[in-house]
Parts: sequence; structure tokens; C-alpha cells
Amino acid sequence: MAKIGFIGLGNMGGPMAANLIKGGHAVAGFDLAAASCAAAREAGVSIAGSAREVVDEADVVITMLPTGQHVLAVWQEVLPSARAGAVFVDSSTIDVESARSTHQLAGERGITALDAPVSGGVGGAKAATLTFMVGGTVAAFEQAQPILALMGRRIVHCGDAGAGQAAKICNNMIAGISMIAVAEAFTLAEKLGLSAQSLFDVASTSSGQCWSLTSYCPVPGPVPGSPANDGYKPGFATALMLKDLRLAQAAALASGATTPLGAEAAQLYALYAAAGNESQDFSGIINFLRGSPSISDPRS
Repeated sequence: MAKIGFIGLGNMGGPMAANLIKGGHAVAGFDLAAASCAAAREAGVSIAGSAREVVDEADVVITMLPTGQHVLAVWQEVLPSARAGAVFVDSSTIDVESARSTHQLAGERGITALDAPVSGGVGGAKAATLTFMVGGTVAAFEQAQPILALMGRRIVHCGDAGAGQAAKICNNMIAGISMIAVAEAFTLAEKLGLSAQSLFDVASTSSGQCWSLTSYCPVPGPVPGSPANDGYKPGFATALMLKDLRLAQAAALASGATTPLGAEAAQLYALYAAAGNESQDFSGIINFLRGSPSISDPRS
């Protein structure tokens, strides 16, 4: 049984910590939100009085926080309290440079570090089916892999420091762009009098096939489990998709990569979010493309 510290017990971190408890480990956690702490306590997490207390005696420390600024601040605070041999894993989605800085901070203290953002959303966090994209040394990856496997179905070592975050923002840029393409196609089909089911039956088995269509279809009906069938409740919120698209654009600018579709997707999601849809699932962008300021069900 490992002793695990978990800092950030929100919508993602809370279920992830709960799965570590189910896996037979002792978990000490901390979050600034009292409600998140209360929910984690009910799942068996021992709530510490501060972030520093979480890392005392911990074999593994996991952070799940909003931004790179938050992650760096917390790591700077708690690393001096970490025990020798501990491994620090950041599963937040942050910019690549901040991720690399966490590795440097940990290395200065003789602590092993990994950047390991996740894909799969709240549903995946609860079901322990997340995909982890991991950056760091092979030795660190092998040390943390059994712990990550309790929270995810697929654990991928992507390369050295920052590679996990690079993989995450590239993957989500694909998702953001492809969702817009799928939504545009269904919007055009509606104008042409083609049913959503007919388009789905054709595109899902031919060259238009993609995850945004077959797993997360933005119109109600063809994929019963998609957010479109539940009023576009997230899933993966528009605000989070916009965050990831902006991270991708910042990385593209810094690296000199050309990503015109990624830039356009970021602009469209910014407009959709500004219309009051930050908390709606990102697949709800179809309503924006239809000309609706907020969510609607075309069957109603």
C-alpha cells in the first residue's frame, strides 16, 4: 500500500483520488473548496489542513489544478516538505513551459517528476478509464505507472519533460477542430433536408468518420450517450476546450508552428463562450453555427 498525496479534489481530482482509495492505497488530500474536501472525505480521503501536510510521508504526490501558475506555486510551496524518493505527478492541463519548469523545480530538490495530463473528462475520472499522456524519464514513468493505472485505462509515455502536455494540447486541438467540422456538416445537412441519422449512417462508416462524430455526435439521436441528448451538459465544458485551444495556440506561437485551423477553432469557441455557453459541452458549438446564441434542441 502506497501513501499518496492528492492536491486538487475538484470535478476531476475528487473521483481520481476515490479510485486510488478503491485500489487499496492511503490518500491524504487537500483542496481550497470545502465542498470538494467534504466529497473526498466521504470517499475515504483523509483531508489535510494544508497542501504541505499532504506531502508529508507521501510516496506519490498528484496535483490537479487549474493553470500552470497554480501548479508552480503549489510545487514551490510543498517540495521542501517532500520525502526523498517521492515522485510528483501533475495531471493538470497547463502550458508546456510551466510543465518543464515543474520538472526543474523537482530536480533541484532531488525529487522525481512527471507531467501527466488526462483525457476522458469527468466520466472517465469516475469510471477510472482516463488516458494519461506522460512526460518524464522512463524510470519515473515506471515508478508511477501502477498508480496511474488505478485511475486510467491507457497510460502512454510520450517522452521527456513536457511531452505529456504537448500531446494533450495537440490531441485536444484535433478534437476542437473536428467537432466544428462535424457540426458544420450537420448544419449543412439540415439546410439540405438530409436527416441527421442519414448523415451519421453514411459519414460514420466512410471518410468522414472521427471521434467527434461516432462517440460525441453533436446532434441528438445517433449517439445516445453524447451530451447532445442531455441538453449539452458537459462532458467536456466549452471553457475547458477554449483553454486547451489557447494553450495550443500559445505553443504554436512559441515554436513557430503553423496552425490556421487551430487558430480559427479558438476564435469560434471564444465567441461561443462569450455568448454565455462556457459551462455547456463543447459539442454545443453546433448551436452557435446554426445562429442560435444558446443551446437548443432541433427536435423541439
